[in-house]
This record gives sequence, structure tokens and C-alpha cells, in this order.
Amino acid sequence: MQFVPSDGNLLDTYYFDVERCKRCPFKEGCYKEGAKSKSYSVSIKSKEHSEQMAFQETEYFKEKAKERYKIEAKNSELKHGHGYDVATSSGLLGMEMQG
Repeated sequence: MQFVPSDGNLLDTYYFDVERCKRCPFKEGCYKEGAKSKSYSVSIKSKEHSEQMAFQETEYFKEKAKERYKIEAKNSELKHGHGYDVATSSGLLGMEMQG
């Protein structure tokens, strides 16, 4: 059975016979005593998620991820050191005046 949750990925859901689960040698950590049903869902990644996962395995991404802390430190300095953590008024003009 396939189901589409809010994140847009398909889920394949498998339902098991609880009577068989009670006798399974691998039931530890899987089957809970007294359960009336047993199901297992596997997420099927969308095209976009699959592409992002593949991109994150590239050397380019890994190199850029190592440099990210420098950018985050500068953003933190702007927010906390220069008062940009809370906007005193709305819109670009308000941020311009605050700066």
C-alpha cells in the first residue's frame, strides 16, 4: 500500500500477521507484546531528494560544507554584534534604517 505524507515522499507500507510475529526469532525490538497489528513503512525518495542525496556525496559539496562555519560565524556576528537579531521595524527600509 502506498501513502503520501506531508513531505511528498511515497511510503510503501507492509502489514504483518501478528500471530507469525509472536513466533518470529527476530521479534526482539520489533514486536511489542499485546500488539493487535504490525506494520513497517519504507520511504520512497522523490526525484529531488534523490538528487540532493547524490549531490551531498560529491567532493564539491564536502569541500563547501567545510567552509560553511566561516559564513555562519559572520552571520552570527552581524546578528548579535550589530543588532540585527531583532528587527525594530518591518521591511527593507526598516532594516536599512536600523543599520
